[in-house]
Amino acid sequence: MNDEPSPPPSRRGPRLSRRGRWVLIVTAALAVAAAAVVVTLLLSGKPEDEQDTLLIPEGRRTAQIYAAVDQALGKAPGTTRKAVGTAPLDLPAEARGNPEGYLFPATYPIDSGTTPASLLAYMVDTANKRFGAAGVPAAAQRSGLTDYQTVNIASIVQAEADTPEDMAKVARVVHNRLARQMPLQMDSTLNYALNRSTLDTTADDTRIDSPYNTYQRQGLPPTPIGNPGEHALRAAVEPAAGDWLYFVTVAPGDTRFTANYEEHQRNVREFNANRAKDRSG
Repeated sequence: MNDEPSPPPSRRGPRLSRRGRWVLIVTAALAVAAAAVVVTLLLSGKPEDEQDTLLIPEGRRTAQIYAAVDQALGKAPGTTRKAVGTAPLDLPAEARGNPEGYLFPATYPIDSGTTPASLLAYMVDTANKRFGAAGVPAAAQRSGLTDYQTVNIASIVQAEADTPEDMAKVARVVHNRLARQMPLQMDSTLNYALNRSTLDTTADDTRIDSPYNTYQRQGLPPTPIGNPGEHALRAAVEPAAGDWLYFVTVAPGDTRFTANYEEHQRNVREFNANRAKDRSG
């Protein structure tokens, strides 16, 4: 309630006509609406051109990323995969045009001008910058590997371990096996070959005819098996110190590393027993 008296008539301004009052009301309403739009934009964090983002999680395979880009840009399925052949991708010669391992996990801006080719190129450029910052070239030189092989190791590490500590140990197992010319025997490479993700590997799986079958073939698979993030890259570049040759995740949060085959077999039996309980329960 306002208790202040009204000013005397001599202090009033000229009175508005009915049309003038209507114009004033409309103008005020438009100003309020415009302010509401500005507040909405500020709260949503989106600029006027409705810029959006696409999140690429760590470890995603190129096929999954292609599908995510198609969906984010409103393209028909398969559009992004086809764009790979014409996109300006700064890939090493070893990749042979396949960007697997080089579509760096991050959050990318997209807007009305974004195309599948431009977004893929952005991801590859980001990967090259992050690989340089992580010391991939120097680490590759120290270990007698190429940058591409180091990224390949990081992709395996990403698929096989969940924590930075375990990633560093898995990376050491990979390096130790390569140094001894032992097959890597990684289930993650079989999963890649079979286009699946599972904890259960059968004897038949280990006999499939595929260059990604690291049970049957020595050395690294022909390409990375996913797109590694920062922690996996760090692990591949700076593996933990240890003589481990085997590891198995017996239960969530319980990954056991050893250089003793008999001990590893005991751990595997425990893993199998736990999996049997999970399936029956």
